[in-house]
Amino acid sequence: MSEKISFLGLGNLGMPIAESLINSGYELTVWNRTQSKAEPLAILGAKVAAEPMDAIIPGGIVISVLADDAALEEIFSMEVVEKLGKGGIHISMSTISPETSRQLSQIHEWYEATYVSAPIFARPEAVKARIGNICISGNVAAKERVKPILQTFVKGIFDFGEEVGAANVVKLAGNFMIAASLEMMGEAFTLAEKNGISRQGIYEMLTQTLFAAPIFQNYGKVVASNIYEPVAFRLPLGLKDINLTLKTASDSNVPMPMADLIRNRFISAIAKGRDNLDWGALAMGASDDAGL
Repeated sequence: MSEKISFLGLGNLGMPIAESLINSGYELTVWNRTQSKAEPLAILGAKVAAEPMDAIIPGGIVISVLADDAALEEIFSMEVVEKLGKGGIHISMSTISPETSRQLSQIHEWYEATYVSAPIFARPEAVKARIGNICISGNVAAKERVKPILQTFVKGIFDFGEEVGAANVVKLAGNFMIAASLEMMGEAFTLAEKNGISRQGIYEMLTQTLFAAPIFQNYGKVVASNIYEPVAFRLPLGLKDINLTLKTASDSNVPMPMADLIRNRFISAIAKGRDNLDWGALAMGASDDAGL
């Protein structure tokens, strides 16, 4: 492969993405705040940088998969973006606000680099199976350059134009719909359980018929079992995403009453000490309310 890639952030999603890139023949220089997490990639041939600045290749490609807006803004200081410089492209895969993307894009332009929003819809197992999806927005030429890289670990790439914040809006809308589906299944399965019907039974019937879609089939299995470990996406990150959704909605005068309900479910779950569970645990709120 001709592209050498800098990769920042080796969490639950970052690690399998980085592995896929290495297995596809790309040369990676990786950085993670906890450096020991990079050791499996070093065994596969990746270089490990001590600091984000050390990982950056002038004029190259950098991929970031970081927890939130604050982490992204902290790591991509003006000094780091300046080193990336002319011809460099930053593929930002984090779930962040569209406004943060617009601000970072402007900073990149100052140094003749390009920022591409590319948030991913995939749990870690979907990345490993290469069946996830990415929505992208930003500069046309930059998107064409990075598409072959993205195609090594996702099934679908959906382009939402040149406005760099657009893909972030789509990601927030999608995560809201997932969370709303968790709430819906939590309520429906609780109704069944309170009336002597197996949660597993109603799950199997509905997800093979009216609701035969990946979100209902995959998350429904979790909600039906009421087991929210192992954790792929922690519950506080779900709260972070719904807060970003509501902020974006407020900025554009869009009432989202369901999103308000979901936010309260997340807050309640965290207050009950469930912050180390998968975000699917918001569905437990319906059972709590029903006395189960």
